[in-house]
Amino acid sequence: MVTNPSTWRGAAAAWQATARRRVVLALAVGMTALALWPAQPQAQTTASTPTIVLPDFTELVERVGPAVVNIRTLERRQSSASGRSEIDPRMEEFFRRFGIPLPGQPDPRQGPREDGEPQQRGVGSGFVLTADGYVMTNAHVIDGADEVLVTLTDKREYKARIVGADRRTDVAVVKIEAAGLPTVRIGDVSRLKVGEWVMAIGSPFGLENTVTAGIVSAKQRDTGDYLPFIQTDVAINPGNSGGPLLNLRGEVVGINSQIYSRSGGFMGISFAIPIDEAMRVSDQLRSSGRVIRGRIGVQIAPVTKEVAESIGLGKPTGAFVQSVESGGPADKAGVEAGDIITRVDGKVVEKAGDLPRIIGSTRPGTRSSLEVFRRGSTRDLTVTVGEFEAERPTRRAQAEPDAAPVVKQALGITASELSEAQRRELKIKGGVRVDAVEGPAARAGMREGDVILSVGNTEVVDLKQFSAAVAKVENNRAVSVLVRRGEWVNYLVIRPGR
Repeated sequence: MVTNPSTWRGAAAAWQATARRRVVLALAVGMTALALWPAQPQAQTTASTPTIVLPDFTELVERVGPAVVNIRTLERRQSSASGRSEIDPRMEEFFRRFGIPLPGQPDPRQGPREDGEPQQRGVGSGFVLTADGYVMTNAHVIDGADEVLVTLTDKREYKARIVGADRRTDVAVVKIEAAGLPTVRIGDVSRLKVGEWVMAIGSPFGLENTVTAGIVSAKQRDTGDYLPFIQTDVAINPGNSGGPLLNLRGEVVGINSQIYSRSGGFMGISFAIPIDEAMRVSDQLRSSGRVIRGRIGVQIAPVTKEVAESIGLGKPTGAFVQSVESGGPADKAGVEAGDIITRVDGKVVEKAGDLPRIIGSTRPGTRSSLEVFRRGSTRDLTVTVGEFEAERPTRRAQAEPDAAPVVKQALGITASELSEAQRRELKIKGGVRVDAVEGPAARAGMREGDVILSVGNTEVVDLKQFSAAVAKVENNRAVSVLVRRGEWVNYLVIRPGR
């Protein structure tokens, strides 16, 4: 059959139009599906996850490194061929290969030493404070040294003069005769945060200009009387002592001073002296060669939560006074053993370690106000701060039981009167002597020979008052007892029903 050409052309055009409509429809459906299709997980993760960039310490090392020095100390002593180091034998072999002197041994690079000639005693680190040669380090680095040698990064070596050292803060300043030296920048410790990156430069085991890094693990760590330390995980080893702890701005925020170790080497915990505290000590050492501190003449201890609750203090705060130096500033102000000092000149004493720091930074001769908690209430006292000196020894009282004892089974205490001679020797106004303990008192830690000064915030002067105070003690309720043992006092918490 023959088809008309015009008819054929019309059918072809219709077919093409239909095909085009189908293609357009398919494209539309496909675009819609792509628009509704969820984003790929990889693209989403990349867009939302922040990029982590580890710190680069190279610039800090180049900038601060020249101001960090190596410190060697020498002493004159008789040489000993049998002297032996206690270092691990593997480390000994490492030192020998690199020609590094072993601690306590002569430096092999300097040849044999004759008797009486200076021999190396130890090695440490330090950093330059001023361009004219003042160098800060640790007091224990230069302690006992006959000579101190300071070596710069450019290998120049100087004999240093000890300006002053303060063992209580472990800070020392030495002086070398030089000019135009590179110096460090002092940072602001209050801006230092836990978790912040820090870097140390020093001479561990005599390996000069060694750089280690880590983070701040904790601040205000109480490991000393006068200093709250900075705790880090920066690798610190013998020889790092006295070197700077630096933040990422290249500022000194501490002096590397101590490590916690069971082996003598680094175990992941190190401590640095806050630079603000060290600079206060440094300024005094440079001006007068010594540090002047205030004192009030008390021995203190922390206040436990158990004691705070039992005496009505509430929370464990303040410094518990265990003993008062006879004739000292606190004694003249009316402070008594058993008091809890909660404020000094309006400053809160949060913990026992705060008191020596506050008083120590107070100029001697200053009249300061003390807020103390005594037998359930607070009172204000005024003390004239003295200058720090060595603690005076106190004698222990000798027991002279010459009075009839009294027994209180509820607490398990057998007590007797104190003689006048005992009271004078102990420098106390009253109290009763413990002759025997059993039951609750024994479990609380009371001993024969203790002197009871108060029971449950009630002062005990004699046996009559002691009996009356104990009679008020409720069964199954804890009671605090202030006890004198030797020259110390402490609170014991007794639970009668246990």
